Amino acid sequence: MKKWKCVCGYIHDGDEVCGICPKCGAAGSVFTELDEAEANLIERSRNTNALHAQLIDLARQIERVCEAGLRDALDPGCVDVFEKSLRASYTQMKLSMTEMQGHMGKGKWG
Repeated sequence: MKKWKCVCGYIHDGDEVCGICPKCGAAGSVFTELDEAEANLIERSRNTNALHAQLIDLARQIERVCEAGLRDALDPGCVDVFEKSLRASYTQMKLSMTEMQGHMGKGKWG
């Protein structure tokens, strides 16, 4: 499937360019058709960014579990595990967010 890029950065997927950009309202005539290499990079970026989004979501789930464990505070060993896990999940979340930010800065979002 072809990919078309609007001047605002919106990527349209389709055999034909869209009539009006759903993001900025620009006419289809301002879209540029991406070549095969650029289109493939967009698809790969979409996949990788979706994986990073899943990691972020999982880290948020771990965060909630750890917070519940810290509130329960059964014993010092449990508290230690929940504290360490909470820090690790925060680090993982920030790593994925930073990587996605880098993708956006390089136009690898799509």
